[in-house]
Amino acid sequence: MSPDPFAPARLGPIPLRNRFVKAATFEGVTPRGRVGDALVDFHRRVGAGGAAMTTVAYLAVSPEGRTDRHCVLLRDETGVVDGLRRLTAAVHDTGAAVAAQLGHAGPVANARSNGLPALAPTRHVSPLGTVSRAVTEDDVARITADFARAARLAVDVGFDSVELHLGHNYLLSAFLSPRLNRRHDRYGGGVERRARFAREVVLAVRAAVDGRAAVTAKLNMADGVPGGLWLDDSVEVARLLEADGGLDALTLTGGSSLANPMYLFRGEAPRKEFAATLPPAARLPASWPPAARYTPPADRSR
Repeated sequence: MSPDPFAPARLGPIPLRNRFVKAATFEGVTPRGRVGDALVDFHRRVGAGGAAMTTVAYLAVSPEGRTDRHCVLLRDETGVVDGLRRLTAAVHDTGAAVAAQLGHAGPVANARSNGLPALAPTRHVSPLGTVSRAVTEDDVARITADFARAARLAVDVGFDSVELHLGHNYLLSAFLSPRLNRRHDRYGGGVERRARFAREVVLAVRAAVDGRAAVTAKLNMADGVPGGLWLDDSVEVARLLEADGGLDALTLTGGSSLANPMYLFRGEAPRKEFAATLPPAARLPASWPPAARYTPPADRSR
């Protein structure tokens, strides 16, 4: 029998008034990376509507890990801290909990907008021609520490839960992908090695929050592109994360922001509507057929 969605529940150390949780979806209302009235009101309204928890997306842990310069960088800076404190207080006033999604955009980052090079497990050239440099082991240590620092700060400003972004070919997800991770060190190769970076981040964040908040992760189950992560590997990653004991829950997702962003959605891609928002030279001809949906090999579809 399925649990009653309106019944109270717990997520790690935090009580929830029901089982409705607003997932992390980009709000697009943080010009120059600042928290303003629009973001606060967006999440306040979710709490006022009765949800148990709302999730703020997307808070970068490192300067080069922003999706672009308008992404909030979670750092100990008055403008950021004060804005997030105001947001968490507004949500708590509605009786709801609030989560912070933490991540590093990796090869998805807009390097030109950020003014910093994008990072990837191995050197990567995007379809748009953007080159991401390969992550070094020093980068791994720095970014792991950035996740821990950001998680600690998130709890300090009032967040009840932190969600780690392991999806959509952002940095930690890119390490999981055999298509993007062609390393030959301890962070590349088989699934256990490709999962090492993500597992180290989870455990560092778990230690940083020290029981004061729930810790969850958004995990790609399939990249939706040939040669990418698929179910046999992603299920094994989930098992490894469970065995580590660093997470209270997983949010399952799929798709690659680099190669197949429409895999994130259900139904046909609204190609004509998207094209209408682009400059004329970039619009796809309306007569083009819909993009083919990627189907995984039969022997990997379990």
